[in-house]
Amino acid sequence: MIIFGNVRSVVRLLLASQSPARLATLRSAGIEPVVQVSGVDEDAVLAEARARGPIPPHDVPLLLGRAKAERVAGKTFAGMIVLGCDSVLELDGEIHGKPADALDAVRRWRRMRGRSGVLHTGHWLIDLREPDDGGTGRSIGDTASTTVHFADLSDAEIRAYVATGEPMRVAGAFTIDGLGGPFVTAIDGDHHSVVGLSLPLLRTLLGRLGVSITELWRTDPDHEPVRRRARRAATREG
Repeated sequence: MIIFGNVRSVVRLLLASQSPARLATLRSAGIEPVVQVSGVDEDAVLAEARARGPIPPHDVPLLLGRAKAERVAGKTFAGMIVLGCDSVLELDGEIHGKPADALDAVRRWRRMRGRSGVLHTGHWLIDLREPDDGGTGRSIGDTASTTVHFADLSDAEIRAYVATGEPMRVAGAFTIDGLGGPFVTAIDGDHHSVVGLSLPLLRTLLGRLGVSITELWRTDPDHEPVRRRARRAATREG
């Protein structure tokens, strides 16, 4: 029999994001979050913050991740831990989210090709659990930053990639786990943060709330990540 640990109950995570990549990352790690899109006006949040002074590039996604988490937490999802995330690409000291349109994406890639940028992914957690369930009521966050090295794409490759529509849907106008994968030659840092959610950083932040990431694992035997773990354990035992 496979035993997954002495867990009194599964801690539920609420993901304040509509990103399929973030959801897939959590599911691959055995976590099945509740998903609630925040609907935050990112431009308004940044404009308000910049009115108070300059924002360092690595703080921009943290600010947006916090705004998303707080907006969703305000809808009273009691008993859960809320996670808000956002990502931006820093290139030449400037930050870039999603391109405005295809022309913008082409311009971006002409600047990015053959060069390196830093992908910053902000994570913000809000603990809405009851005190009797170990809840702390705390709100904490941090940013994972990973250097991304881009291939020297031809103009034809840039046009073909932009024509797929993928660059317009993601921060930095590229993916590492999709059609853009061949155009990333190397990274220095956490692969997961480039996808949009750093699992190691999530583990660290949860630990600061007194929660082990293993408490978020689903133990439902019909859940695919659980089946994979069971098969691996059975193979080792055999």
